[in-house]
This record gives sequence, structure tokens and C-alpha cells, in this order.
Amino acid sequence: MQLSAYEIKKQICEAGHKLYSRGFVAANDGNISVKVNDNEYYCTPTGVSKGDLTPDMIIRIDGKGNKLEGKLNPSSEIKMHLRVYQERPDVTAVVHAHPPVATAFTVAGIELDQYILPEAILTIGNVPTCEYGTPSTMEIPDSLNPYIQKHDAFLLKNHGALTVGCNLQKALFTMEEVEFNAVICKHARELGKVEEIPCEQLEKLMELRKKMQIPGRHPGCKKCKNLGTANCRCKHNGEDHKCTCGSHSAPTANSDVVAEITKRVLAELNK
Repeated sequence: MQLSAYEIKKQICEAGHKLYSRGFVAANDGNISVKVNDNEYYCTPTGVSKGDLTPDMIIRIDGKGNKLEGKLNPSSEIKMHLRVYQERPDVTAVVHAHPPVATAFTVAGIELDQYILPEAILTIGNVPTCEYGTPSTMEIPDSLNPYIQKHDAFLLKNHGALTVGCNLQKALFTMEEVEFNAVICKHARELGKVEEIPCEQLEKLMELRKKMQIPGRHPGCKKCKNLGTANCRCKHNGEDHKCTCGSHSAPTANSDVVAEITKRVLAELNK
């Protein structure tokens, strides 16, 4: 069922309120957009706190960012939203925010690319960090290009995060998942160790991603950054891969636990 203009605007406001209340944006940071058709989009205005949004503030723009309706003006960062819509016909909503921990990873120059939570693997995979770009310019949309086709979540170096989805709720949930995954990873680092899900279990989760038609994939053992190190997990389907690490003693996650968590995640996603 197609939503009315007012319902779309209301959903955008509610998403903005959630971003603000959860500390994902401060002041007038962040922006949200929803696709109506191939040349019309609703988006948040510039200069307004996401915690204060009301439906009458939401703007309608065309595919070039020109204002079609609304008293206020669209954010200059709408360019990166439009780039996503141009490259990904399956996307109907985009959320940009500054989740603190995930953003801190980009400031520290640490990639958020470790596979540590089954839920995160199924919903977001690994999250690439795009090259730094000057806000409001085409540098940020251009920085997305290498990753747009295979990811639904992107970290923007020293700038925040961008998430996309087939609807606004999905894009918002993905933003929450990015930050939650970053928080868990940060805590694990503080405790002294980040233990990734082993390769053989990771491949099973990636197969589920394919069945769920979620973009992104495991890079495979040959491209794994742990290949040839003491952290290498070189077993798959009960057989050792040929590898130079010389050690297969790294601890592995309990397969029954991974299977049970995966089962519960799929059940929730299918509700």
C-alpha cells in the first residue's frame, strides 16, 4: 500500500526523533531522505535539529536536488543520498548520522570490518570506511562509489555513517546495528581481545545472506587479513586449507551457539 505524502513526512520525523534521542546526531547534524519515484524524494531540511522535526518542515526535491515543495531548504549533503538512489534502484530510503562510537573508529583510523556478531553479519556484513571528503561537495558521493553496490552501510571517514534500505525502517535499523556493532567491538578491544567468528561458520552465515538477497559477502580465505598469521582459521567443511600460518589452534566459536542465534535472527526478520 502506497503511503500518503503526510505519512511519509511523519515517518521521516519519527526517524529523526529516534536518531536524536539515541545520541546519533547533535544540533542540526544528519539528514534523512525517502524516495517517492525516480525523480521525487522527501528529505529533511538544513539547519533544523532532528529532534525538532515536524511534517511541515519536510521538503520535496527532484532527482537533481532542486526544491519542489517546502518552506525550508534541503541539506547540501543531499548529494550523497541522490548518488545512492542513482546507483541502487532497490534503495528507497537513506539515513546519514554521526553515531559516536562508529564515527570514533573512523577518526582513529580503525576499520569496522571484523566479523564478530551473527546478527551484524546477517544485516550489515562488514562496513567499509570511505575516503575523507569535504562535506557539501561531490567528494563524499564520489567516495561511496567503490562500495555502493555491495553494502548497505558505509562509514564516512571523520564524518559519520550512511545507511540505506528498501524502506526507512530498514535504513534506520541498519544505522542502529552499525553503532551497536561498533560498541561491542570497542568493548572487546578494551578487554584485550577481539575473537572473530571462524571461517567455516562465517561462510554459512554468508550463504544465508545470499538467500535473503542482502548485498555483501565474505572476502574469502585468500583475501582474509588473517591469512598467514596466528589468527588464521583455516578449516572449512572439516578440511584444512593450504596456508602458511602453521597454526590452527585459534579458538573457534561454538557452532551450536552460532546456529541458534542465526535461527532466532531469521525468525525475527521474517515476522
